[in-house]
Amino acid sequence: MAETQAPPNTTCDANVPEESRRLRPTIQENKAILDELFTDVDIMLHREFENAECPGLKFCIYFSDGVSDSMMLGEHVIKPLILADNLPHPPKLLYEAVRDHVELTGEISETQDVQEIVNAITYGDTLLLVEGSATGLIINNKGFQLRGIAEPEGEKVLLGPREGFTEGLMTNLSMLRRRLRTHQLKLKMDSLGRQSKTGICIAYMDNIVNKDILKELERRLEGIDIDAVLDAGYITEFIAEKSVLGFHTIGSTERPDVVAGRLLEGRIAIFTDGSPVVLTLPYLFVENFQSSEDYYMGNLYASYNRMLRILSFICTITIPAAFVAVLGFHHELLPTGLMLTFSAARQNVPLPTALECLLLLLFFDFLREAGVRTPGYVGQAVGFVGGVVIGQAAVEANLVAAPVVIVVAFTGITIIVVPRLTMASLFARYGLLLAASLFGLVGLALGLAIVLVHVINLQSFGVPTLMPTGKLDVQTVKDTFVRIPWPRVLTRIPQLSDNRVRSKPGGERE
Repeated sequence: MAETQAPPNTTCDANVPEESRRLRPTIQENKAILDELFTDVDIMLHREFENAECPGLKFCIYFSDGVSDSMMLGEHVIKPLILADNLPHPPKLLYEAVRDHVELTGEISETQDVQEIVNAITYGDTLLLVEGSATGLIINNKGFQLRGIAEPEGEKVLLGPREGFTEGLMTNLSMLRRRLRTHQLKLKMDSLGRQSKTGICIAYMDNIVNKDILKELERRLEGIDIDAVLDAGYITEFIAEKSVLGFHTIGSTERPDVVAGRLLEGRIAIFTDGSPVVLTLPYLFVENFQSSEDYYMGNLYASYNRMLRILSFICTITIPAAFVAVLGFHHELLPTGLMLTFSAARQNVPLPTALECLLLLLFFDFLREAGVRTPGYVGQAVGFVGGVVIGQAAVEANLVAAPVVIVVAFTGITIIVVPRLTMASLFARYGLLLAASLFGLVGLALGLAIVLVHVINLQSFGVPTLMPTGKLDVQTVKDTFVRIPWPRVLTRIPQLSDNRVRSKPGGERE
């Protein structure tokens, strides 16, 4: 699959000498300029040829082998120019002459700027030069291969679309355009990176987006100064608000349906050439618990699943700390029989409960990371063997107590339920465990208060991530802890959108 558009032009690179920034009238002079720029670049090829009817009419093409479509180049560029008749000699207007006498496929643009030519041919386009003209034609004949469209591994669903973004910018934009067939969808191209000149695209709905947020995004993007942008994650670190606990303030997804839905809520998406990940902003805290599948099933079942995810996040950060606090400081809170069971299990264990939990949590984190980095079924086997066999062996060797293994295993399961909060869950879990091991339930309560205050104060491009509307009503909570039925979703969140009203079923307006 080939891309169909070159990245946007950028200003002339400082590495291009001033005297070499414009094309010359002769092919030899232009070849000298390009050969100097692409010294030791063996895949950058050129070919000279003449028109059969008029041998004095000479042409030269420059292209990058493996990035341009060589078959298309021969059939639709070289062959037509060799066999064409009645071409003006020398052509005073190169663009008009080729357009009128030669049928070429793809997009054609005219330029004299050497830096624009460099950007184009390194991205798979072909430069056509003609003797006697200081103007070159950039012919779109990209031919590099891209990964096929498939469902994202990290965002699988049982119901709904199964396609995901790829590394091709134009391919991704076409999937979005197919879902939003309206002139209100704006796609603004730009590039980032002094050396990489990576193409990006800012997508938004012009009649819905908050213009102040859009201006702030453009301001932050203009401030990015880096040699190369190789993935969307580079952009995130430059423009996102920082969270010391690792909470996200910019969303990311590989699903076209998710991006389309967020654009319709008034948000902005950033596409990056070479990355299947699309950034969305502003980002609300509740998005950590949302799944695209929630909108393709009944609202009751979707609400139940969402509340399970919220409960999982609470459990994964609090249960180890609460277990340590109760066993170490507050025995009276446990029934006598349960306390005796815990004491019997710990009778021959030499380590304190807090240290046991810490070591087991670290061990499970090692297993989780090993399972992620190990390919396919081998990774699943590593997690199973490590979690069950080694855990059982540790209990039998009296290195850890069985209740601690159960608590840590349950915590390891709950952290998987909310993958977007993995980093924040780890930081909060270890922090709360430390506070509970020192001060008991008082330390746990104080730690939870700090986490809550931090989340309340988080903002994404000026929008509070926890409760952007500032009030509590049906329309505020319509897509937070629960998902209300579609016919009752009447408004958008005001801070995210300049157009707060949504269409009601039947085309009415609320």
